[in-house]
Amino acid sequence: MGGSHMNEETFQRKLTELIAEIATLPAGDRDKLEMLAEQTQERHKQLKDTVNSLQESIDFVRLSIKYMLFDLEATRRENEQLRKMLDDNSSQ
Repeated sequence: MGGSHMNEETFQRKLTELIAEIATLPAGDRDKLEMLAEQTQERHKQLKDTVNSLQESIDFVRLSIKYMLFDLEATRRENEQLRKMLDDNSSQ
């Protein structure tokens, strides 16, 4: 996931360049484009937050699966021990 960090820097740099370019335009056009640039920045931020919370969800699910597998393994071992004990008892 290291690639997304580079994209972030590129995005911020391009946005900064864009805002600087917009600043050189006549006032009427400038207002509209500055609003668009702000909206773009806001959308980008929301997208980043969404990606982050998705990442957290994925990590949580992974952890849950690990615990379930661990639990399953423990249960399986207990069952085998019980079966052995029962077998030993019945063979006496």
